[in-house]
Amino acid sequence: MYKIIWLFVLLLGALSTQVLGGESVRSEAGRVAILYDDLLLLHQTGAGHPERPERLASVVQHLRADYGGAKQLYWPSFKQASLSALRRVHSADYLSLVEQEVSLVKQGVAVLSTGDTVISTKTNAVAKLAAGAAIAGVDEVMTGHATAAFALVRPPGHHATTSRGMGFCVYNNVAVSAKYLQQKYGIKRILIVDFDVHHGNGTQDIFYEDESVYYFSAHQSPLYPGTGTRNEVGSGKGAGTTLNVPVPAGADERVILKAMNAQLMPAMKTFKPEFILVSAGFDSHAGDLLGGLNYSHAGYGAITKALLTIAQPHGNNRIVYVLEGGYVPDNIKYSVASILDALLATKP
Repeated sequence: MYKIIWLFVLLLGALSTQVLGGESVRSEAGRVAILYDDLLLLHQTGAGHPERPERLASVVQHLRADYGGAKQLYWPSFKQASLSALRRVHSADYLSLVEQEVSLVKQGVAVLSTGDTVISTKTNAVAKLAAGAAIAGVDEVMTGHATAAFALVRPPGHHATTSRGMGFCVYNNVAVSAKYLQQKYGIKRILIVDFDVHHGNGTQDIFYEDESVYYFSAHQSPLYPGTGTRNEVGSGKGAGTTLNVPVPAGADERVILKAMNAQLMPAMKTFKPEFILVSAGFDSHAGDLLGGLNYSHAGYGAITKALLTIAQPHGNNRIVYVLEGGYVPDNIKYSVASILDALLATKP
């Protein structure tokens, strides 16, 4: 009888655990998937460039070695975004251009002809992997393997348009994952929130006439790339589904929290998003190399808590973060930890 009971216990244990990306992980809720691969460090940008591998390596080391909630994180493997996934966002001509121009770089670095984005020999492969990480984050959440996900990737993506890489960006990782959500899972209403210090002109452009994607950005103004004014609200069927909040230099997170409470949350009662994607740029943090805002570590956690009040009613708390800018490693790692604290404290 004892052997039968013991075998039953073992069977229950096996059923409650599944192998994902080579790691044994529990299927219950209350975990956050972290999408990261050391290959993402191979995109080289040259000495002195702010978008450097160290900004990513630092946060990963912190989460693995020092973060208090590390046991509630898991690190599934993933693959490059497919050509078909990229084509849902980017033109065939642009994809060919990136492949061709990267192939011409034999050593050192060059600049993509469409804009101010440095490329090197591994850039195309790494950029495809970054987009693939965002897609994998969507899969982890939609299949219930995690309550949320954070794609720790580079190069960033929110400046990339359908046919142009710019602002350190090659492929628009968030846009690719949004199109994937629509195609794979039939999600009809997606909210994209962008708190990078720079306006995500690429993301806005891609969905400007799309009523199924609501784009909200709070960004420093004036600042690169010069877009994101209050009168940019979408057009055609997408009219009213873009909300920009220009933020003056020196402001802290209270500005975006006020805008979320007064403008975004009322709008979401009508829009009713089924999924939230976040362009998580930490160059809005105080002391960043390229920004002039004064967000704090704790401020990003407060923003996350506000987002979860939107995610819960219509999207069952489904939310995926994708790293964008942020050029001081300590700012990134502690801010990511603050976000993860908020995500892990949320009851599914």
